[in-house]
Amino acid sequence: MALNARLDHRNPLVFDTHELGRRPGALQRLTRTVDAPKDFGIKEVIGVPEGAPVELELRLESVLEGVLVTGTARAAAEGECVRCLEPLQLDVEAEFQEMFSYPDADDRGRVIAEPGDDAEDDEDRLFLEDGLFDLEPVLRDAVVLALPMQPVCQEDCPGLCAECGARLADDPDHHHDAVDIRWAALQGLADTMSDGEKDEMSGAEPGVDEKQEK
Repeated sequence: MALNARLDHRNPLVFDTHELGRRPGALQRLTRTVDAPKDFGIKEVIGVPEGAPVELELRLESVLEGVLVTGTARAAAEGECVRCLEPLQLDVEAEFQEMFSYPDADDRGRVIAEPGDDAEDDEDRLFLEDGLFDLEPVLRDAVVLALPMQPVCQEDCPGLCAECGARLADDPDHHHDAVDIRWAALQGLADTMSDGEKDEMSGAEPGVDEKQEK
């Protein structure tokens, strides 16, 4: 993987490792609250709203190849119940661990891979740039994995009525009388016959006004 594009130290998700140093075994713990970036979650399903607070707890450890970052992110996600379509909110906690390599890691004792050897792994490597690293891509992946693909407002949500769309949780006794469609036509015929009998009992010919007869 190519080195990261020029990083901006003013970005709240960009961290500086200069204070940590490059002595293997050195540790640094950080806490930071940042604003959630745009599209932070599973698109059109559930996610952390842009600008919402995300609490970070990080552990930075200097190792031979670079800086090993271990952390936890906590935030409130918003979405829609897949069963009843009601808005919902849930607390999400995502854990992650990632190695950010020194650009000169191979010069510091790392075994250089043969051409084509572990090529895919090499493409996925993340690098430090001038002692800085960008946590956003790692954080995005961790949050997506921590979010439910099919969020529900409650585990036993009964969903919506298949006939009228009413939310069943609001009316546990909600039901519709079952009508056998095979009898629907007969019921219509019976209604027609009943109307005809009423006309006969009235003694009036169909289409004749009683006032005209008088």
